[in-house]
Amino acid sequence: MGVAILVTLVMDCLDFGNVFCRQVELDEEVAATDSSVIEKLGESDEEGEVLEPYVGMEFDSEEDARKFYIGYARRVGFVVRIMQRRRSGIDGRTLARRLGCNKQGFSPNHKGSFGPDKKPRPSAREGCKATILVKMEKSGKWVVTRFEKDHNHALVITDNGYSTVGDKDKKIEELTMELEHQEKLCTSYREKLFSFMNNVEEQTEELSSKIQVIVENIRKVESEMQIKPRCR
Repeated sequence: MGVAILVTLVMDCLDFGNVFCRQVELDEEVAATDSSVIEKLGESDEEGEVLEPYVGMEFDSEEDARKFYIGYARRVGFVVRIMQRRRSGIDGRTLARRLGCNKQGFSPNHKGSFGPDKKPRPSAREGCKATILVKMEKSGKWVVTRFEKDHNHALVITDNGYSTVGDKDKKIEELTMELEHQEKLCTSYREKLFSFMNNVEEQTEELSSKIQVIVENIRKVESEMQIKPRCR
């Protein structure tokens, strides 16, 4: 990849990074993902009982952990909200991720902010504390370090065994997938930038060494030329 193209990609990434490449709380609900993937991750055991996350449970990646919890939520009867994450200050990798029920927390109090003909929108938040925290270990595995199971509200499961998902949740899922796609692009651009900078640094050091040798040779020649006239 040419330097100009790489720089353009990096600049695009940095511009886009104001939205997609910072540590944020995605304070929205995420609908269920592909059921075939969830089945593969072991959503239920042989007796049909829902498998629950537990502290110490391991996953190969953050994505596997997220899909498992979303699948668990579908079976139990709630919708997942993607919450805080902790990033590496060196390369921007995600080191920890917290997921929770979409009814976590409370909506801000806007009392007095609405006119006589306006009413605040109904809030889906009820202060639910159900959550899960997964962290990446040195081995590269993602491990559940915290799991809060209990909800303070009724769980809703349809006849097909899944929680209901509305149009809003589907739209949020699409936006979340786009967010993850852009984050992967940003990570790829960042890696290319680091590689490019390392190559430049190595070439600079090599060039500096060669220049130093040339300078020393020139000084040696000049010194010899100054000595020869004296010998005459």
